[in-house]
Amino acid sequence: MLIIILKIVVLTFCVVLPLVPVAVFFERRFCAVIQDRVGPNRVGIPLTLFGFKKDCSIFGIGGLIQPVADGIKLFLKEDFTPQHVRKVFYWLAPALTLAPALITACVIPFGTDVTLFGHTEKLVIADIDIGPLFIFSIASLTVYGIAIAGWASNSKFPFLGGVRSTAQMISYEIALGLSLIPVLLYFGELNLSAIVQQQADHGWLLLPLWGHDAAHPLTEKLLFWFPAAVSFLIFTVSIFAETNRMPFDFPECETELVGGYHTEYSSMKFAMFFMGEYAAMVIGSALIVTVFLGGWSLGFGTDAWIAKLNIAGFGVGGLLHLGIFLAKVLAFILFFILVRWTIPRFRYDQLMKLGWVIFFEAALVNVFLAALIVAAPHLQGAIIAVGALLLIAVTAAIIWVARVSEIKPQILRA
Repeated sequence: MLIIILKIVVLTFCVVLPLVPVAVFFERRFCAVIQDRVGPNRVGIPLTLFGFKKDCSIFGIGGLIQPVADGIKLFLKEDFTPQHVRKVFYWLAPALTLAPALITACVIPFGTDVTLFGHTEKLVIADIDIGPLFIFSIASLTVYGIAIAGWASNSKFPFLGGVRSTAQMISYEIALGLSLIPVLLYFGELNLSAIVQQQADHGWLLLPLWGHDAAHPLTEKLLFWFPAAVSFLIFTVSIFAETNRMPFDFPECETELVGGYHTEYSSMKFAMFFMGEYAAMVIGSALIVTVFLGGWSLGFGTDAWIAKLNIAGFGVGGLLHLGIFLAKVLAFILFFILVRWTIPRFRYDQLMKLGWVIFFEAALVNVFLAALIVAAPHLQGAIIAVGALLLIAVTAAIIWVARVSEIKPQILRA
């Protein structure tokens, strides 16, 4: 029990949660680079508090203390609760937004085993055999926090933001689940640790360049790369929609809803919504890295050697794998940020059409294609040709039907 509590504290509150302010800092610095301006670079230790005549720029540390300053500011702001809100649900909603994102971290494998004082422990809190199902079931609770926040605010625009979020997240959860089915068919596993280990031994799902043998021939890996790439595309875009990130941030669309579901919130309750958004982005990045990009694996046959690293009787290979995993997650967080500051927001009808008319059907056809490849690998060339043509034809037909059936806006004349 003590080991489990220690892993919860270390992996959740010392690894995942600190990534939230780090992601905020990266976002502010990265968007400043994109927009050719200066990001946070001056917040530092005020030496004048200790009797010095002026502050020194050296202690600004490049703006790294900016997230700390933001947290202190939000914590010290007035925690105002409007009289017209439904107070119990109003207070409950921020917790329902943040907690599911942190709970899902318990099934993510952060690295291989670590040996300390003769005791070996896995760098995963709960190594269960239904990892992806657990993540989907818990992460889906996030929508309740946003929907309840909008409803409990007793205000028009927050309510619209909550309704938007409910429709958006439910729509993309279907595409999210369907896109992962081909991956699970390929690995034959629901245990995320086993999935990562297979990728470490036989090549990442999107980079199958090593570990070839009779049971895992290169031709079969390359054949499955096409449905894997389609799954990766649908899964990644759906994660953007599930985390309410640009270009899918309609629940908090300030141009139409004033501020969205969090309009009536202030202080730390307001901060918890954004902590939940960034925590969901971190967990979404971790899940993409785990399933498609090898998780903690460095690849090319080096993982077995890293796992055996031993310094003064301590097996530190797991810690090195933890660093590799976090580097991949941070790289994908930067990709999230890049997309936010380069792609404009969709219209809401475009968002729903993408989820229901394109992704749903494409993911469904991709499941059949992947099942054929897994069940009958000896038909290799025929399957990939027919399947690819079928996927392209069905997707093109759906897009064409959607376009011709779309009601074009008419110009109203006085």
